[in-house]
Amino acid sequence: MDSTFFMCKPDAVERGLIGEIIARLERRGLVLVRGELRIIDEATAKAHYAEHDGKSFFDDLVSFITRSPVFVAEVAGPKDTWSVVRTMMGATDPAKAAPGTIRGDLAIDIAENLVHGSDSAEAAARELALFFSEQ
Repeated sequence: MDSTFFMCKPDAVERGLIGEIIARLERRGLVLVRGELRIIDEATAKAHYAEHDGKSFFDDLVSFITRSPVFVAEVAGPKDTWSVVRTMMGATDPAKAAPGTIRGDLAIDIAENLVHGSDSAEAAARELALFFSEQ
């Protein structure tokens, strides 16, 4: 099995959408290997979004992701799981996300777009280590 990192962001948790979102992944044939509801501290948030450090939206991104609980998960599938998950998520901007995708059906704001998924196998390994290193 091939694994990737997935997160339901604070807006998804606040809106009670974790079950709906995880159910979509499971209906696709993906497996929830492990998951945890947690509050992300500032240091972890900054490490997670390090590629955006220095950009105008970085501080807002860190504030958003740390404001309330998120649901972090390891999701597995037969191969290229990260790519399958990214396709299911839809475009980052919900206004451009196709109907049938998580963001296309459930999100309305680019700044609060419900979910995060690794964008490569390398990112998946890095993010899984960042969020599940203690396990």
